[in-house]
Amino acid sequence: MSPLHYRGASALVSDLKGGKLTSVEATRAFLDRIRQHNHAINAVVTLDEENALAQARKADEALARGEPLGALHGLPLTLKDTWEVAGMTCTSGASALRNHIPHRHADVVQRLENAGAIILGKTNVPTYTSDLQSYNRLFGTTNNPHNGTHTPGGSSGGAAAALAAGMTPLEVGSDLGGSIRTPAHFCGVFGHKPSRALVSLRGHIPGPPGTESRPDLAEAGPLARSAQDLELLLGVIAGPAERERHSWQLAMAPAIIDSLEQARVGLWLKDPLCPVDGELVNSYQQLGRDLENRGALVAQARHSLLNLEHILPPYFNLMGSLVGTALKPSQRRRMRWIARLERWLHLFGPVTAHIGEYGRGVNQPVYQWMAWSETREKMRAEITALFDEFDVLLTPVTPTTAIRHDHSQPVFKRQITVAGQPRPYMDQFCWIALATLLGLPATSVPVGKTRAGLPFNVQVIGAPGMDLTTLRFAQLLEAEGLAGFQSPGDTLHQTGTG
Repeated sequence: MSPLHYRGASALVSDLKGGKLTSVEATRAFLDRIRQHNHAINAVVTLDEENALAQARKADEALARGEPLGALHGLPLTLKDTWEVAGMTCTSGASALRNHIPHRHADVVQRLENAGAIILGKTNVPTYTSDLQSYNRLFGTTNNPHNGTHTPGGSSGGAAAALAAGMTPLEVGSDLGGSIRTPAHFCGVFGHKPSRALVSLRGHIPGPPGTESRPDLAEAGPLARSAQDLELLLGVIAGPAERERHSWQLAMAPAIIDSLEQARVGLWLKDPLCPVDGELVNSYQQLGRDLENRGALVAQARHSLLNLEHILPPYFNLMGSLVGTALKPSQRRRMRWIARLERWLHLFGPVTAHIGEYGRGVNQPVYQWMAWSETREKMRAEITALFDEFDVLLTPVTPTTAIRHDHSQPVFKRQITVAGQPRPYMDQFCWIALATLLGLPATSVPVGKTRAGLPFNVQVIGAPGMDLTTLRFAQLLEAEGLAGFQSPGDTLHQTGTG
């Protein structure tokens, strides 16, 4: 049997409800794990040990009294430091919020507590979740448990690192630019970006504390070490916001596949605008062959929207429009110049295709935003034809495995290396853009490790609202040995964190 800190959340909950394990024992075990390893990984930035143990004792007493038990009864877990937990500091990695202690739970946190979960503390993020690496002036840099010289990703990097290092059984991330899917990919854990508006974002920072409106493009979703645990957690956090609970109820469409033999799988693994490392592409192609050998129907997906030339302009424009609301005037002016000079930017180094549209989005009037949004909605309607032919679409998550730490400024001058060639840092947004732009469910599934020992995931995308189908497909991959979490193991020991 796996050690407690690497046991699945579903198994832990079963033992907690069955009396084989007390909540106090589980809570102390994860607190000990954090104390033992966090110094090297720096994933957990806030702990509330006293309150967590008090809640654990209450959970054990409730079990002894025979009270009704929630889906996560007595389960300790950490949360990304963007979710407001009443009485616990919530900074979103920003110095300006170092003393922000909310008095009200975020909707997600309330759902977790209603289900019986116990919040141990918070995990690290980039400042205001604004990077694909997790570092800030308040708490420093989070390291990847598989290799400390590499980032765990962002913005849910602390969450993914804590999972990979066995410091928590579950996490709730948020995703605008791949902030669930990319850290899951870099750390070799499972992550799920849900369909549009499936999970409430009230009580999430950003926006500013107290924000009631829902930000465009952003979604919240689960991270775990198995697809089964993703589904468990999604079932807890999905549903209407507190103020909308009398307007609608959750009724998720059931999975449409029960075996790999039934699955119709589309592959979209290459695009000239965003090359992917050859080792990853080869592994994804091998996965396709393995699926065929197990009876799945696998084919190269063909659709006009499976083309980054069509996806990136509206994605970058709408993302720029959202992010621009928080920029200073000087930053907005800088983005205006980037948009104007887009055709010449390549003279200074590699440039992500259509990145100028981000600068235009930052500064555009609302009537232009409305035109782009309508384009997006027409594309969302158009993509449904793809899923008449396929149950799921498999794509890369990013062009590479976890990149080395790089905190150089300005961000747009950073580079990554793909197939031995320099590529722009912002290329890491390209492969997640389709699902984000069109509000599609996307599950990040660990499917292997490179020769260098770094994990990598495949992105499983489904039709709008078909979250349980992408999660079921991930479960089937696990059951067939084609996917699954692999502990950092010896790597942790070699770096003094195991």
